[in-house]
Amino acid sequence: MAKTWSYVIAAVAALALAVTIAQGLGELSGEATPSPAPVSPTSLHPVRTVPAGFPDAASTGVRPGTKLTVVTGDQVFATDGEVVQGREFRGFVEVTARGVTFRDCVFLGGVADRTRPLLDTEHAADTVIEDSEFRAAHPSPSIDGVWAARTKIYRSEFSGTVDGVKAHTGTLVQDSYIHDLSWFGSDPDQDGGPTHNDGVQAFAEQTGVRLVRNTIDLSTTTDPNAAVQSSADDLRVEGNYLDGGACVVNIDHTPLGRPLKGQRVTGNRFGRGSAHDCPVLLSTRAELVSGSGNVWHDTGEPIPEPERHD
Repeated sequence: MAKTWSYVIAAVAALALAVTIAQGLGELSGEATPSPAPVSPTSLHPVRTVPAGFPDAASTGVRPGTKLTVVTGDQVFATDGEVVQGREFRGFVEVTARGVTFRDCVFLGGVADRTRPLLDTEHAADTVIEDSEFRAAHPSPSIDGVWAARTKIYRSEFSGTVDGVKAHTGTLVQDSYIHDLSWFGSDPDQDGGPTHNDGVQAFAEQTGVRLVRNTIDLSTTTDPNAAVQSSADDLRVEGNYLDGGACVVNIDHTPLGRPLKGQRVTGNRFGRGSAHDCPVLLSTRAELVSGSGNVWHDTGEPIPEPERHD
């Protein structure tokens, strides 16, 4: 089972002292002391506890006692109805068939030679992912967790990639945990600017993306864009714990150039970690069909009305 990264002030202080001593010894011996490895920006954040009743590291990912078989190299699954269980993939995985199920699997990827996800189901149908873990073994601004279409994801954990899930038509993410994504100061997909990390990003001209009872916490990530970023019609965000981003939920019609229809954001609890104290941002032509039952988690009070601008 994957575990949340710890941040302990005493440990950091001890590490700093050890580095200082090592540097001193190096100077005394006349030997150069190697520079410490770069610190991931996500490690600068203190530990955040997931609110009770929402998915966390203990309730998502590979189930205890599962024996994993290591699979090395990139893989393509092209057989309809195949069930893939108890695998640790040390390479990138693509599905092109219908009805493939992944159960108790770990997706680590490889060294990226282009922008790609640990698992790609965009060209498949009726893919199911259960009790699995997504974390990049070789973090890169070019690696996401899943690129999904016509895919159902249950009780899975995402960390260490740029985006957790890039969601196309017919994607369901339920009872899952997205947190501690990897931020980079330079991303070729952003013209050399920093990465735009999203927990879930749903795309223009897509429809029927549903996010149900998840923890999507980007307050654990350096300078994130949004927990949920969407330009898809008929988005449903229901009963989640959501935090982090410039605005936590950003619903934007502008990639379409037309009104964005059927947006439902209901029954969610929001943390206070957004950069602009902004739970929900709606662009001027995004239609919010329902926005009931959304509250601040710490007080239970209703969140403010969505901000409206492009």
